[in-house]
Amino acid sequence: MRSAFALCVIAAACVNVLRPVLAQELEPDSVVRSIHQDTRGWYWFGTQSDGVYRSDGRDLTRFTEQDGLANNQVRSILEDPQGVVWFETAAGLSRYEDDSIRTYTARDYNSKDNWQLSREDLWFKGDRSTGVTMQEGSPGVYRFDVATLRYYAFPLEIAREDQDAYSVTGIHRGDGGRVWIATYSAVIGFDGEEFVVIDDESLGHTPETGCLHARCVFEDSKGRLWIGNNGIGVIMRDGDTTINFTQAQGVGRSDERGGSGIGVPAQGDAPAGEPSLNRVFAIGEDRDGNIWFGTREQGAWRFDGTSLRQFTARDGLQTKQVFAIHVDRNGDLLLGGQGVFRFDGTRFEKQF
Repeated sequence: MRSAFALCVIAAACVNVLRPVLAQELEPDSVVRSIHQDTRGWYWFGTQSDGVYRSDGRDLTRFTEQDGLANNQVRSILEDPQGVVWFETAAGLSRYEDDSIRTYTARDYNSKDNWQLSREDLWFKGDRSTGVTMQEGSPGVYRFDVATLRYYAFPLEIAREDQDAYSVTGIHRGDGGRVWIATYSAVIGFDGEEFVVIDDESLGHTPETGCLHARCVFEDSKGRLWIGNNGIGVIMRDGDTTINFTQAQGVGRSDERGGSGIGVPAQGDAPAGEPSLNRVFAIGEDRDGNIWFGTREQGAWRFDGTSLRQFTARDGLQTKQVFAIHVDRNGDLLLGGQGVFRFDGTRFEKQF
């Protein structure tokens, strides 16, 4: 005798109705890239290749391209003032509203140089995973101003062969109002009137020191800017002072810097075989003002203003990859990688 659940599945298939899949837990090989708790209290977990999961406190539901998602890689999740949840995927944008997910296709390309900024807008990367579409024409970002999704071109001279180098890898809105946009080769800030461009030239980088390969950007509550890189670690800018934070903390890695410096230990490099903070893909701040760094293969690190500590499996963090850092409405810290982990102030516990 078939169960009621099995009969429901058969009936849905017969009428060709697609339904999101109820799940007991994340797929074993799912890698979480983004976390968001919406105004209803629901948690959303965007993954590298398995779509997005929603936890409403009772059920865990998975949505994929079959359910209207533009792409199964969900890089960031945002919510607009109307309570609509947006999913920035590897290729295109989707929204959750009226109990369903729909891909959002409307675009305005007529204001590419007319950059504006407001408190309630949302910012997204271009429509392709890297590079630009024919309509976009040159590297830039999208801004949703509550009514229209507009494309803005970066105020940079970019050769066509260099376009991939200015693909957007992360966006952060600082408490001061400025929007910060990380690309592989530069970080661009806009305050509504003026631009700030941080690149290898402005930082004095050379092949020997290593060059930017930015994967995230974050402005903390003190106004400090943190830039996470895949290879040279964290660049920290505090007022007029800019340092390589990773090297200053003695946890660099010479064999990841590139250029002629490969294999040549530099001041600030960790000893061979020791943990390093050289490949940073996520940065966030907890309710106590501690700065957290998520890495590709070295777990998570916490900086309390004085000392730097690494968190790994011995601390309950059963993932070497940490690509998402989120503080929920209760002030709890959540990290995403191969699972979702909640911090209790001392240790991590797996939630999903």
